[in-house]
Amino acid sequence: MTDIEIAKVNLDGHSICLCRDGEIITDDGRGISPMMRFLAEGKELKGYAAADVIVGKAAAMLFVKAGISAVYGEVMSESAKTFLKSHSIPCKWKTLTERIINRAGTGICPMEQTVAEMEDSEEAYSALKKKLSEMRTNGA
Repeated sequence: MTDIEIAKVNLDGHSICLCRDGEIITDDGRGISPMMRFLAEGKELKGYAAADVIVGKAAAMLFVKAGISAVYGEVMSESAKTFLKSHSIPCKWKTLTERIINRAGTGICPMEQTVAEMEDSEEAYSALKKKLSEMRTNGA
């Protein structure tokens, strides 16, 4: 089995699963928090394949920043697919959707709004860090 196939199989019950050469990392954090934490910790993820429950453009940009080699999303947005393909990262999905909705179901995900007009993954990482900090301060 390939790394992406292993990641996909081992996603069951987790929010994200990464695999490289048979080494598996899983996390149950919500949204982009696992990838944000991995990046903040300086975890070396280059060459890992990622399977994630929801892949929006924010997650896609973090995958590019981390050097992820392939991505599978149970749900993937059109903008995530476009961004990954523009960086030559193979991606597959179970459901392709126009956009990622916020948890309340009342509008666009705030992480998606934050990166909607961005194309640089470093800039996106900084903007997402700031947005998450603001949301925590405001009790969101």
